Amino acid sequence: MEKKIKTIEVIGAGCAGCKKLHDLAIKAAKELEIDVKVEYTDDIQKAVKMGVMQFPVLAVDGKAVLTGTADLEKVKKALKEQEGGEDISGCCPCGGDCGCL
Repeated sequence: MEKKIKTIEVIGAGCAGCKKLHDLAIKAAKELEIDVKVEYTDDIQKAVKMGVMQFPVLAVDGKAVLTGTADLEKVKKALKEQEGGEDISGCCPCGGDCGCL
């Protein structure tokens, strides 16, 4: 049974990489037909509370699922995983050490 994504959020510091991840998340959600608005916040404390110290952060339903720079395919894989699709093991630049996987 697939899980329905309720929220998608990018947490960053306002840098170009953070804004790029936000744009990629919007594009990925649209291509995957996930009908959820992709929010952006610069509330770094949100990410810290998730246990993440690398930015930007892609969070789904309040859980960090991807950190650092990414391309469209990595973002799509992360979103698919959250809906019960593909496995994203090893896609995080930290190798999962940040606890986002």
